[in-house]
Amino acid sequence: MSRPITVVTGGSRGIGAATCVRLAAEGHDVVLGYVRDAGAAEETARQVRAAGARCVAVRGDTASEADVERLFDTAAELGAVTGLVNNAGVTGPITRLADAGTDVLRRVLDVNVLGCLLCCRRAARDMAASGGGAIVNVSSAAATIGSPGTYVHYAASKAAVDTLTLGLSKELGPDGIRVNAVAPGIIKTDIHAAMGAPDRPVTATAGLPMARPGEAEEIAGAIAWLLSPDASYTTGAVLRVAGGM
Repeated sequence: MSRPITVVTGGSRGIGAATCVRLAAEGHDVVLGYVRDAGAAEETARQVRAAGARCVAVRGDTASEADVERLFDTAAELGAVTGLVNNAGVTGPITRLADAGTDVLRRVLDVNVLGCLLCCRRAARDMAASGGGAIVNVSSAAATIGSPGTYVHYAASKAAVDTLTLGLSKELGPDGIRVNAVAPGIIKTDIHAAMGAPDRPVTATAGLPMARPGEAEEIAGAIAWLLSPDASYTTGAVLRVAGGM
């Protein structure tokens, strides 16, 4: 049997990097999309290759149609794409909506919603032509709690991802394509430092039932399961991996 070929956006760091390494260990070849950190992307690619998988790192912005097309064109050089992990996402700085800049709002929606749509559209075309596949969108627990005072714009964008997951799963089921999502809670990655709150993984999880932030590898495990044959009858699901949030 041929190896699955999976595209992972935002694959250079955090949840994306952990997902690339986990999928390689489970027999996937990986096409790693990243937006700026070539060094981090190459380190992740090195770990993927060390696991015996093929890996190509492709620089590009998922909010750009041309970049998305180039990402999938590159993936097609390895063979038929069987999986997509829509992980690329941004939050912008922590702020009330009234204080958020329009440029921040636009960037969050462009990456988290438009980028996800563009990748899903291309994956739907390619997978339908080749006999099926699986898509996993990375949502957020923020989609159902709203994140007031922090980033309601980000929460709204992830609620859109949940709706996309549900609708697309119904649309693509007859084509043999499963579409699911994982909704992480607060995970220890550098996204918190980027939003201006590096201590947030500790301070914001004290009241959770599990009383700790999650690890990127825990989310990667959920993503890997949704891509696997063990999840062959699972579509339209949003799997919450949030420590009880």
